[in-house]
Amino acid sequence: MMTWKQFLAWSVHFYTALGLIAAGGMAVAIFEGTPGSFRLAFLLMVAATVIDATDGTLARWIKVKEVLPGFDGRRLDDLIDFQTYTSLPLLLIWKAGLLPPGQEAWLLLPLLASAYGFCQVSAKTDDGYFLGFPSYWNIVAFYLYALELPPPVNVGILAFFAIMTFVPARYLYPTHRGRLNRRANELGALWCVLLVVILVNMPDNLVEGHRMTGTLRLMTQISLAYPIFYLGTSWFITWRIVTCKRKRLDPRPAFR
Repeated sequence: MMTWKQFLAWSVHFYTALGLIAAGGMAVAIFEGTPGSFRLAFLLMVAATVIDATDGTLARWIKVKEVLPGFDGRRLDDLIDFQTYTSLPLLLIWKAGLLPPGQEAWLLLPLLASAYGFCQVSAKTDDGYFLGFPSYWNIVAFYLYALELPPPVNVGILAFFAIMTFVPARYLYPTHRGRLNRRANELGALWCVLLVVILVNMPDNLVEGHRMTGTLRLMTQISLAYPIFYLGTSWFITWRIVTCKRKRLDPRPAFR
């Protein structure tokens, strides 16, 4: 008979699996091509990100590894994350026509880079960081879509972050311990709310040449403050760690 702790542990795994349902909805929305379908896909990406950001805390609180040692929740999480963070956002970039005609093969670069990143044993460091660009292609896809950048620029952005996957820079892991991680988590929650407001008010037929209103475009530009904070802080931490190691100093008191 299932115990109360086992029921709670399976409930956490089911909560994680809701991200897979969101991934299915994204795929349908991307291929559907009806007014508002891309907007729906992005909203589902936000939902999947919220699930991914919170299920680990629940799992640690309930101690699912001890209660259900025969089920690997991390493997389930990785399976879902590759779809919601990588393959489906890249599919949306292709379907929305955000790249120059005939140059869609550039999408293979972030796809393969992300596969490399997901398979790295050291993808998450012992001191609480991601190592290499953590495959946030859902965020990249949103800004390429919402900012209506020229297709050649989109190619450059994809190539840059794909290359950064192989560069061993440290990136904040917001749901882990640490002062900066906690601050990133708090700011990230506000950022998600702002993204939902932008998406709810986004024109259904944006890809058909209908541009966003001035207010909505300004909100989108303001929302870039969080990715800039995240990347800037992460690259500063990497520079600080490298510098301290060269001088044989302990970098941790500066930002932990």
